Amino acid sequence: MSNSKEKLFSEFAPVSTEQWMEKIVTDLKGADFEKKLVWKTNEGINVKPFYREEDISKMSKIVDSLPGGFPFVRGIKKESNWYIRQEIDVDDIEVANEKALDILNKGVNSLGFNIPKDKVNKENIEKLLEGIDPESVELNFRTCKDYSIELIKILVSFYQVGGYNVKKCVGSVNMDFISPILRKGKITDNWIGKITEAVAATKFLPRFRVLGVNIFYLNNSGAYITQELGYALAWGNELLSKLAVAGVDPMLVARKIKFNFGIGSNYFMEIAKFRAARWLWTEIVNVYQPFTDDIYNYVTWLKDEVIGGNQPGCPNDCPHLEEGRNCRCAEKMFVCAQTSTFNQTVYDAHVNMLRSQTEAMSAAIAGVDSILIHPFDSSFKNSDDFSERIARNQQLLLKEESHLNKVTDAAGGSYYIENLTASIAEQAWKIFLECEEKGFLDMVKKGEIQKAVNESAEARRKAVAQRREILLGTNQFPNFTEKAAGKIQEHTCGCGCNEKGDTQIETLNTKRLSSDFEDLRLATEKSGKTPKAFMLTIGSLAMRLARSQFSCNFLACAGYQVIDNLGFETIEEGVKAAREVNADIIVLCSSDEEYATFAPETYKLTKGKEMLVVAGAPANMDELKAQGIEHFINVKSNVLETLKSFNKQLI
Repeated sequence: MSNSKEKLFSEFAPVSTEQWMEKIVTDLKGADFEKKLVWKTNEGINVKPFYREEDISKMSKIVDSLPGGFPFVRGIKKESNWYIRQEIDVDDIEVANEKALDILNKGVNSLGFNIPKDKVNKENIEKLLEGIDPESVELNFRTCKDYSIELIKILVSFYQVGGYNVKKCVGSVNMDFISPILRKGKITDNWIGKITEAVAATKFLPRFRVLGVNIFYLNNSGAYITQELGYALAWGNELLSKLAVAGVDPMLVARKIKFNFGIGSNYFMEIAKFRAARWLWTEIVNVYQPFTDDIYNYVTWLKDEVIGGNQPGCPNDCPHLEEGRNCRCAEKMFVCAQTSTFNQTVYDAHVNMLRSQTEAMSAAIAGVDSILIHPFDSSFKNSDDFSERIARNQQLLLKEESHLNKVTDAAGGSYYIENLTASIAEQAWKIFLECEEKGFLDMVKKGEIQKAVNESAEARRKAVAQRREILLGTNQFPNFTEKAAGKIQEHTCGCGCNEKGDTQIETLNTKRLSSDFEDLRLATEKSGKTPKAFMLTIGSLAMRLARSQFSCNFLACAGYQVIDNLGFETIEEGVKAAREVNADIIVLCSSDEEYATFAPETYKLTKGKEMLVVAGAPANMDELKAQGIEHFINVKSNVLETLKSFNKQLI
């Protein structure tokens, strides 16, 4: 075997980067390498077509680290496992408890209870958690922010009276006074005092986190990856600095923060985002001088009084009390990642499963702590048992079939992902520093963060309208015959807060990426008239087939009935066939050269009757327009605006 290997290496000599580049440049035949092969992302990152070992030679700090070791790029723990989370809206206490017990037997080990404020009391919480073992299940709670302290105190009492081993009790109360400003312009006075009280109240629960950095709201509003990360870091640091000024040890605060990220569909960049997030958060917390006397005394108290003198005091089993004051556990970023709602669609909704599956894979490979997959139908209705079961099973497939929980840091060592991690970290850090200079909370109150995210979302919507960003089933390859109006229902969230804020503050626009196309198609459905688009295919076989397929997909995005054809011998024959089926649109599909003859001929026969559309962008387009031909569709068309203009004439 050894001889075989040596022979193999001798026959295939190493190839240098310069040799690769020479070959690529030759194959490009004069085309610009940067324009052809370097991908320029929305975040301003240039992604090369290939990476080699030399590209990570200066990244020893992150590449040479170990899983579970500083700076936690490769995960905050040695094993690669995560909680499978499902949300429950608590409309009825007994029903919610029954549902929780049921799904715990179906693979879920993390529950998220969304409790209306009028149901926050001791009796309800006890009934809600009846039969649930807090030592075996991650328990998460969300309610109206003004009732969070009351809920926290009830939970602390519940754990104390129950005599549970708090070292095994993992969970959170999602207390958040910043996202209401982002979403509603709602500013709360004395929120620092309230979160200070929350931190103090949960000292007894070392693995319970009560300060939510709900950055997924930005993801669901269309933020770019670097924005989401940069603002998340600034948000977390805002909590550290504000409470430090209030006299709370930053290391205790860091142990109480939970980052709730969104996950987008950019597979490899999302993996890199979570890796970069842990690294940068470590750098931020480290500035606050970890393990001060206050936190040392707190951990010692945990060891001696709460957990028991024979067990390590740190909730994460760090042996710092034996090794001195070198604990870095407070620097670990705890992340719950949830699939994006920004890219979910109403039409062809089952494609949402594909989107959420790749998103969940990104988070799992990146080593997050828990994952929440939104059911595929959550964009247009309250999810049912079927869609919730599918969402659970998506994660079970990743664990039980793909065994992603058996491989620690599967992305580690990938030249590509390591470089993406460094690039995303660099861009996000610039955003973080800008927030530090201006003041993150001040920027939120002025609407600057919201404005930046909304501008990014608008740029993405424009890209979707022009098909530079693809939403399968919406702006490309739609289901031609699907009707969606009948399946859309009003659906609610379980927060219980409907307060309105300051209308002078710009808020996040939560409109989904597909909404404009869906509004367009729903308008067609509700009009009671479905325009018919007839493909008049003639001339060059290759061009007419390619352009008819393109045109069918283009026009079906508005819900039009498309009628394709193999080809006609004459224009007269094609127009006659279109009129036999009462076509509203005749799409001429041929080659650019043949349009010089076919287009004017078709226009003469259809003028004042059917709408004529020419598929393509022929060189003589201006000449054809001068003859009265108005409509052309091609790869450079703004699909959305073009179809809107068609709708105005047809329905």
